[in-house]
Amino acid sequence: MKINKKIFVLGDIMLDIYQFGEVIRISPEAPVPVFHEVEKGIRYAPGGAANVACNLAEIGAEVTVFSFTGDDQNGDILKSILKEKNIRIDEIIKLENHVTTTKLRYMGQNHQQILRVDREEIIESDVYLSEEILHQLGDKITSDSVVILSDYQKGFLSERLCRYIIDYAKKKEILVLADIKGKNEKKYYGADILKPNRLELALISGMPVATKDQVIRAAMSLCRKAECRYVLTTLGAEGMILSDINGMVRHIKSVAKEVYDVTGAGDTVLAYLAAGLAKGLSIEEAMELSNYAASVQVSKIGTSTVSFKEVEQIRQLDGTRRNKVLNAYQPNGFAALWRRKEKGQKIVFSNGCFDILHTGHVEYLRKARALGDCLVIAVNSDASVKRLKGKERPVNSLEDRVMLLTALEFVDYVVAFEEDTPVGIIKAIQPDILVKGGDYRIEEIAGHNIVSENGGDVVIIPFVNGKSTTELIEKLRK
Repeated sequence: MKINKKIFVLGDIMLDIYQFGEVIRISPEAPVPVFHEVEKGIRYAPGGAANVACNLAEIGAEVTVFSFTGDDQNGDILKSILKEKNIRIDEIIKLENHVTTTKLRYMGQNHQQILRVDREEIIESDVYLSEEILHQLGDKITSDSVVILSDYQKGFLSERLCRYIIDYAKKKEILVLADIKGKNEKKYYGADILKPNRLELALISGMPVATKDQVIRAAMSLCRKAECRYVLTTLGAEGMILSDINGMVRHIKSVAKEVYDVTGAGDTVLAYLAAGLAKGLSIEEAMELSNYAASVQVSKIGTSTVSFKEVEQIRQLDGTRRNKVLNAYQPNGFAALWRRKEKGQKIVFSNGCFDILHTGHVEYLRKARALGDCLVIAVNSDASVKRLKGKERPVNSLEDRVMLLTALEFVDYVVAFEEDTPVGIIKAIQPDILVKGGDYRIEEIAGHNIVSENGGDVVIIPFVNGKSTTELIEKLRK
């Protein structure tokens, strides 16, 4: 991913230290675990603004960091790591009689975090940053740049410094993104994009953010107060919401399948968002790129970088799954399926709630796919399931059920329907084979007459004994 613009990261850098070991007993002196260190079991990783810079460097951007460290060994280690990644560190100030912000994590078996020890000294940066340094910043940040403010409230990004940088950038039409902290929206006034998480949005806006609508209202309020173009709110497993002064621009769900550690996910989002915009992507495209990057980050242990190759792999996988989803309520919703039929492929159709996908479902769908060239699955909407199964169902949302089905390699397409039966979809698709799993009689299967009248076949595939959603739910209840 080639990025022509220079990217300047200003903010609080820190060193993350991971000490690996194991806990095999409780101390006889007190009810605490005894941690045994593993020989050579220590890892150093740049954190905070330094993690943002490292992710950008991993993508291939030219990155300069403005920050400070203490006059200590950890500061030297941190700068050494940044230098190895070809990040410019000449603007990192070494403060005498000051410690480098450090987070030491003790990691036990299965990468379980047992304890975190923080070492830091929060300063007021105005004491250290002279007018000369402020002007040097302006001289270095040119019109072919992107500026990132990564605020961890350790003292580098004072309101005075933020105001200087943002005002200068606006005059030069330079893009400014800010990862925000605290209650003072004036600190980030005029930045193009603000990136809070849910809690940070609540703090700076003073508004509730429990629901999606509340997040949008709070983000709109922040847009007005800070006069920014966009607010990108990260919501963890719920994805992220991009808002402007008029409301929601876009809400995308997280595509993460496994979450091991959320450390550094916000830094990754910020880095990829900036990189995407510097590359010339639209704000929506850059947001989607950063969402993929975050899904890779949370699958790793601890603070780490995400390569563009990793992002491309998960984007292609997600794209494949999206291409499997048909929309019965759009005029060309079945266009991909028509192309298959024109090639003479035999279409197999089945339907169901698929509330808790189990081995019985998988086995019967695999057998259904073997009957033809293309397997289409129609899935009841949440409201439809509720009408058929009761108010406590579905256990899993339509979105989750569709995602699981599209993940099966032998499922070609998935389509959702709101009605109690898929008769309307069967009429539209005109499948060659209608398959149902279980102990139905053919005349009980919705749409059987439509398929038969068109010369198709209706096939019943028995479920695997002892495998059903109802039985699984009963086991959970017991």
